[in-house]
Amino acid sequence: MDLSRRELLAATGAAALGNFGQDKPVGWAVLGLGGYATRNILPNFKHCKHSRLVSLITGTPEKGKQYGAQYGIPENKIYDYKNLEKIANDPDIDVVYVITPPGTHHEYVMRALKAGKHVSCEKPMTGDLKQAIEMVEEAKKRNKRLGVGYRCHFEPHNLEALRLCKEGKLGTIRYIRSDHGFTLGDWSQWHHKRAIGGFGAISEIGIYAIQAMCMFAGADPVEVIGTRDKSSNKLFKEVEDSNHFTLVFPNGITGQGATSYSWNANNVRIYGNAGRIDAEPATGYENHQFTLNGQPMIPNEANQWALQMDHLSQCIRDPKMVLRTGGDMGLRDVRIMDAILRSADAGGKPIRL
Repeated sequence: MDLSRRELLAATGAAALGNFGQDKPVGWAVLGLGGYATRNILPNFKHCKHSRLVSLITGTPEKGKQYGAQYGIPENKIYDYKNLEKIANDPDIDVVYVITPPGTHHEYVMRALKAGKHVSCEKPMTGDLKQAIEMVEEAKKRNKRLGVGYRCHFEPHNLEALRLCKEGKLGTIRYIRSDHGFTLGDWSQWHHKRAIGGFGAISEIGIYAIQAMCMFAGADPVEVIGTRDKSSNKLFKEVEDSNHFTLVFPNGITGQGATSYSWNANNVRIYGNAGRIDAEPATGYENHQFTLNGQPMIPNEANQWALQMDHLSQCIRDPKMVLRTGGDMGLRDVRIMDAILRSADAGGKPIRL
């Protein structure tokens, strides 16, 4: 989406619009203290302008004590999954960031919303279409913001590529290719389990390819085709090893991609009649490499996690702001993944959306 003038000023730290910039930072509770939360989310609150860490929610008391001490969170602000509902009485918590395996997102998102809090849900929003619909409907019913952790919408290289596409530097875009995968080993505790890991590779890592196609196409697909590629690996009894998929967009753009738990890839390629963008790595946590017609793209540096959290905080403070990565987008992606797998089950039959 194009940033409005109000959003642009807010994103750059301007405080000239009424008293919007003078509001105290939005209070965040982080639910789930796994690797992503402790390595990428908790440390980046210090870079936020509109968000502050005020609470931790965990099923492991030892982690609560460890990270509570590290980030100055008092004991009475550390909650357990079992007593999550108590946050309803904590006025310092405005939003709960759910960072747990996908199969648990629905439960924690719904409980946080019912406790009267806004929610940021890590991607994928869920691995079940019915659950995704319920999450979006619950947020709307309670008039709460529901954001999804699509950090690439705030990552400088991806934003620069999007700007170039919108400005016509590639001419008319007709084709987008994206492959995302990583090698899953015996270390995995939940990725390969359908109930807790979502759809499998397509929802854990393939969603980056789906996101890239939709973002750079500037539209939602109207038709999808997909495959399920089974592996003899004993890990893949509940989810398939790999998926290939085609997304057809209404503006004449076709997207093709693949995802896997058996090979490594992280790329996006955008083809227009007047230029081409190549990105590899495209969506990692760091070391992005983007080129326009072979020339390196070097955008201004920015912290994608801080910008992601601050954007939701600003949207919470200002109801007029458009949430770029909201629950409706998360639901759209679940619909796409669900349709890809239904297409595969129908022998590659195109599924209309």
